[in-house]
Amino acid sequence: MGECSVAFEPVGKDELDWLGTGPVPAEPYFDNTWFEMEREAVFRQSWMQIGHSCELPERGSFIRREVEVLKASVLVTRGKDGEIRAFHNVCTHRGTQLVDDGEGRRNTFSCPYHMWTFALDGALVSAPDFGSFHVSKEACALPRLYCEVIGGLIFVHFGEPETSLRDELGPLAEKLDGMPVGQATTFSEYVYDIDANWKLTFDNFQENYHLRFIHPAAAKPVCSADNPFGYPVSYGFHGAHRAQRIWTNPAMPPPAPIQGEAFRRGGASAMADGLLGADTVKDYLALFPNFFLFGSPVQHFSHMVMPIAPDRSRGVIRLYWVGEDESASERFAREYAMATARDVHAEDRSVIERGHKGLASGALRHIHFQVQESLCRHLFVEVDRKVRAYRGATPEQVR
Repeated sequence: MGECSVAFEPVGKDELDWLGTGPVPAEPYFDNTWFEMEREAVFRQSWMQIGHSCELPERGSFIRREVEVLKASVLVTRGKDGEIRAFHNVCTHRGTQLVDDGEGRRNTFSCPYHMWTFALDGALVSAPDFGSFHVSKEACALPRLYCEVIGGLIFVHFGEPETSLRDELGPLAEKLDGMPVGQATTFSEYVYDIDANWKLTFDNFQENYHLRFIHPAAAKPVCSADNPFGYPVSYGFHGAHRAQRIWTNPAMPPPAPIQGEAFRRGGASAMADGLLGADTVKDYLALFPNFFLFGSPVQHFSHMVMPIAPDRSRGVIRLYWVGEDESASERFAREYAMATARDVHAEDRSVIERGHKGLASGALRHIHFQVQESLCRHLFVEVDRKVRAYRGATPEQVR
């Protein structure tokens, strides 16, 4: 991964000039035609994070995920052989969705319409009067999606990937394997809808340029004389993916009494077995197109931003834990951690929506990124590259 260290003041901007330095067009952040091309060029052609292996704790476990941007429903199962697989949640008879439940445990899945029944590995087990059909059971297996698990995280691909996700991620896959999320057995989850484009929403969480303005209370303890604005210490890029090392104040002031109590009571589970060791404490990994994972001494969480429409997105924030709550104190600590995350996130939402309204008005033809927004620029560059390639493959889409 090509990583470049960046000074605090002034920023060593020349090190990132390869990403581009000029303004970028505003239209892709609100235009419906562009959004429709992103569906096919980006989301149908990329690995997407869709769950965690802890949601499938035993053979027969399943989860259902709705992927609105592709108008798809996904069924993820753990088979009798322990393997995790992903399928389109559709009966191969006439397309009826098989499963309505979000999660559960079953040995088979039966279509409510005509009772076609499928096994955990997607094979058609039985179908009434199947002898009347001029087709084999093998040809009627559930349509399968490419599926990989790295660091406990489940990814699927709706198209034909050029390579495995592990090969695509390279050193980032090794990093994921060693991060705390792979050992998680449960999580706290916060889901939100926002009236803003997915890229604009995701960008907010890729830069600390806004930290001191939008989150002054949260920024104060993490900043120091050496790094007064809490900027990342370095950035790294690997293909369409990116990373940064987040600054941690070595002389951070003691937490407020209620914070200290929450950290003390939750410390045994939050840092069990060195889960938040020195090598992972500052890592922020952004996996193309819409997922990032961040580890800090207090919280270890993921954030996925799923497009719904050009002007609407849905985010899923998860804090991962090892073991169930074993006491009221541990429950308090975990609830406090999630409440803190929600409070900080609440400070972001209105300004993100205000940004979308401003861009969607058409008042600006371009927007501007500086070095501290290099991850935002990198996301734009990668999306633009994929959409341009898609345009070239389908000339009728060119405006």
